[in-house]
Amino acid sequence: MMNSTTAPLYSIPARLRKMENLHIVFWLCKDMSWCLSFRTLGILFIIPTIAVAIRITHLNRHIKSELMHNMAVIFWIAANSTWMICEFFGWDEKPIVGSIEGRYLAMIPFTIGALFLIFYYLFIKPREMKTDHEVTM
Repeated sequence: MMNSTTAPLYSIPARLRKMENLHIVFWLCKDMSWCLSFRTLGILFIIPTIAVAIRITHLNRHIKSELMHNMAVIFWIAANSTWMICEFFGWDEKPIVGSIEGRYLAMIPFTIGALFLIFYYLFIKPREMKTDHEVTM
């Protein structure tokens, strides 16, 4: 049985950690612009926020857990950005297709992100745990 002294260690290279911190700054700037109704600034901050999220995902693609969680983050930002744009242009409460209001378009990327996590926790993680268990025995 693994304890805290024998469990595998996961460390993040300093360069990647700095990139993750910058990503948080971009995301906060995007959301603060949304909150303050700075339409142009909010929309502009979508680009670096998603770009850095994609870069982080690409750099961590060899770790399945990181890949799946980072894919969920990319789609979360996309959903959040969709909702923000709909709100900025007054489409959030306006029917776009039938009776579906614009803000509900954000459910598409939210759902895709959730599906990445569901797939990871139902199929990949159990296999990883089984493999880890076999290795430690």
